[in-house]
Amino acid sequence: MITTYDEICIFCYQQKQDIHHLVFGTAKRRLSDEDELVVPVCRECHDLLHKHDKISKVIGQLAYERDRCAEGYTLEAARESFRQRYG
Repeated sequence: MITTYDEICIFCYQQKQDIHHLVFGTAKRRLSDEDELVVPVCRECHDLLHKHDKISKVIGQLAYERDRCAEGYTLEAARESFRQRYG
């Protein structure tokens, strides 16, 4: 999970009702779980994220790149790693 506030919606601060995979789709959901690219959301925000899936993927990519950079990757290497892993 990309936040420590796991009981409230990351966007509107209402009570969490679901977990959203920032990069989703059949195979990518498993990868999102492995990379902890999930956020707590309320039902309304979850529905909005699925309607605007590019925003969700951008947030996931930023979190992924942040984590890889913390491991010592350059930003360019982290970005390329995300592209190879998630397309």
